This record gives sequence, C-alpha cells and structure tokens, in this order.
Amino acid sequence: MPIELQTEDKLEYTFFPNASGLLQFRVRAPNDAHIALSPSASEATPMYEVFIGGWGNSKSIIRKNRSKPDVAEANTPGYLNGDEFRGFWIRWENGSITVGHEGDATPFLNWTDYERVPIEYVGVCTGWGANGSWIIEEARGGPMGAPPMAAPLIGNRGNYSGLCWVAARNGEVPPRAYAGGEDNGEPVYVARANFNGGLIPGKLVASHGTCYVAWGGQENAVPEYEILCDFPGTWVACSGPNVPPNAVAAGQSEEGEPLYVGRVVHDGSLTVGKVQPSHGVLYIPYGGNELGFQDYEILVQ
Repeated sequence: MPIELQTEDKLEYTFFPNASGLLQFRVRAPNDAHIALSPSASEATPMYEVFIGGWGNSKSIIRKNRSKPDVAEANTPGYLNGDEFRGFWIRWENGSITVGHEGDATPFLNWTDYERVPIEYVGVCTGWGANGSWIIEEARGGPMGAPPMAAPLIGNRGNYSGLCWVAARNGEVPPRAYAGGEDNGEPVYVARANFNGGLIPGKLVASHGTCYVAWGGQENAVPEYEILCDFPGTWVACSGPNVPPNAVAAGQSEEGEPLYVGRVVHDGSLTVGKVQPSHGVLYIPYGGNELGFQDYEILVQ
C-alpha cells in the first residue's frame, strides 16, 4: 500500500526507508516540494536534496550537502499545483540522480556525482508558504518490501505480474530498462504496447525510434509503448503451448487471453516477441512480418 502523509510549512523532513534506487510519488502543493536522499533517517552529510517547484513554482534543482552552488537546475514553471496531485519519479544509481514526470521516461533534472553515497532513506517536506499532501509508493526490494508503482499503464489495463513497466515513446529508453535480445550489436528491450484492442508484448530497438509488435501477420510500429524495468529476468527453453507457471504475463490479446514474453534467434538477431498459448507459438515482429516459432525461450520470474 502507498504511504500517505501531510507536510506543513516547516522545511522539516519526514524520513522513511528506501534503498531501492527508485522513488515514485504524487504531491499536491503550490510550491516547494523537497525530497532528501540520505544514508540515514536524518539530515546527514553527505546527502542530496531535490527541490521541485521552488522559487515560486518556477524552477527545480538538485543540491548536495545542503549547500550552494546547486549541482543541477531546470526551469519548471507550474510543475506543482496546490489543487491537484502531480506525479514524479526519482532514480539514483552509481552516483547518477535523475528526476522526471510520472509517465515520462525523459528526466527534467539529472546529475552524476563521482562520490558514491549509499542512499538508504528518503525524506519529504514542504516549505516557503506551502503545505503538501503526498502519496508515496512503497519501494521495490527495500525495507518496505513492496514493488513500486510503474508509470501509468497505456490504456490503464493493469500491472501484470507486479512488474515495473515505464511509459516511453519515440525510441526513449528508461533507466534500468531490461534488454532481452540483440540486433546487430544493439540491445533489444522488452516492450509492450496497445494495438488493435490488445496489450501486446514486443520489442524496442531504440535507433528505430519505435516499438514493434507482431499482430495480424505483420510487424507493426507503435511509437508509444512501455518498457520492462528493474527486472532480474531468467529465460528458459519452451515449446508449443507449454507455458511454465512462473512465466511473465505481460499483456493480453484483444480477446482477453494472457500473452507472455518470448524470444528466439532468427536471421542472426535475438528477437523478442509474444507467446500466445492458444496458438502454441512465439510470434516475433521482424522484417515487416509476424513470424511464428514453435520452439523458443520464455521469460520467467
């Protein structure tokens, strides 16, 4: 369950554990939503702060050790609203900090620190005339133990298998995207997209600027899609309709049948596609066509 809390105009952080590398939250405040990334449940040194909607809701910054100069800054007029919730995400990994809108894979703030600060806790507060209401999703893999909310699913179909799917478009690759294949040396990412009434697992080749899904005998390009992220996947050999019970259900056909993630080597490319059990095959989008294979690998949890 998400954490819900209120913050008053005090600039005093409320801390909670999060060592997952990902914070996803919604906040309703007129200005100055502050987030601390700290190695302890207190304002520490070293520590990072992210200010969203500061300076009269006109810009956002990243600050280290509560001191200036700020290490990153962006003009963000109107990003917060005192009458409605706005969604955001923050990721940290190997010294890199990125901040973006919920549902958008491209960050509006980013910075890399060469010092590796172990983030174990996150704090939130509001100030400078602002009270705030927060809805904070629990952390994947951290002390709170529950998976985080992915960016809103295309078409609001639901989050299959409790996995983290991040919305993107036009070749964008979110942080920690899961690569399940390879094409001429370029990663092929596990993707899915709405198409003709179904939520179809497919592939993203970033240089093509689009996701591809197999449907109706063709390879179909879909510019808006979701990417599987933060997933320690395993591939196992499979054939026909013999889908293992822990296979990753990533979508559904237009008739409501669960669809799974599979891959196969074809024409020198390790290509990702959809497994449709009632058909007994893996379908991949390749070369403009939908190609079927009875023997394949399937992604399992």
